[in-house]
Amino acid sequence: MATLLPCLLAACGTAEPVRQATPAMWLVADDDTQIYMLGAMHALPRGTDWDGGKVADVIGTADELVMELSPEELAEAGGVFQSLAPRTAPLAMAKRLPPPALASYRALEASGSDFGGDTLDDWAVMVLMGQRVAQKAELDSSDGVETRLTQRFKDAGKPVGGLETAREQLMLFETLDPATQRTLLTRAAEKSGDAVKDVGALTAAWGRGDVAALEKVINDDVDAVPAARKAIITDRNRRWSAWIQKRLERPGTVLMAVGAGHLVGSDGVPAMLEADGLKVTRVQ
Repeated sequence: MATLLPCLLAACGTAEPVRQATPAMWLVADDDTQIYMLGAMHALPRGTDWDGGKVADVIGTADELVMELSPEELAEAGGVFQSLAPRTAPLAMAKRLPPPALASYRALEASGSDFGGDTLDDWAVMVLMGQRVAQKAELDSSDGVETRLTQRFKDAGKPVGGLETAREQLMLFETLDPATQRTLLTRAAEKSGDAVKDVGALTAAWGRGDVAALEKVINDDVDAVPAARKAIITDRNRRWSAWIQKRLERPGTVLMAVGAGHLVGSDGVPAMLEADGLKVTRVQ
């Protein structure tokens, strides 16, 4: 399920709409500040209804929206990827992957345009594979959580910000050591035949607000590659937890929408906040 790792940056979904999704959401607050943490999917099938109930209330009352990337940074992500992805010297995919993994990689590549993998770093090939899986699952970022939230907040004249830059986010992959990158790429290729199904399991758990199932899906993917888990999940969660604690020093109501995988488990943001002595309440 390593193909899901790019989805943890831009969480993916499945082609079947979750008509009445109730994604998990938490609240951390003090006397004059409320910060709601909503588990997000960046791309969803058309018709997915997730922004009713408590989420609708928070959208109406929040003063600002904070996501992983601001809209401006998201617009820069493609160019940053193109600048970071190329290898110093080409290396044939046949020299990187064992025969079974190579065959699965070629099958995924054959479902669309050529990845151009020989000229790209291992992490970049894996990201392209994750995007292809999203395409095969018939996802649409225009129906994703962040896209819809951004429009709602902009229409209301409310500020929309981000926790990271596009470069910072992609450098999480670029700076992984070569052995970890190769392990991730090999696992992604080996499991690519099941990737659409795995993405479906992730989205179904998200739609039910089933944090235990979400944690299991994510842990099955990243626990086998500890260095990737530390860089892509744990370290970022720690930075975001620190941001929340700093933001509590100023009054207001904030909706923070980040990939759902960052809010579950013992190293999820809510758990980190609780470990630091803050009260965190699940509100949906």
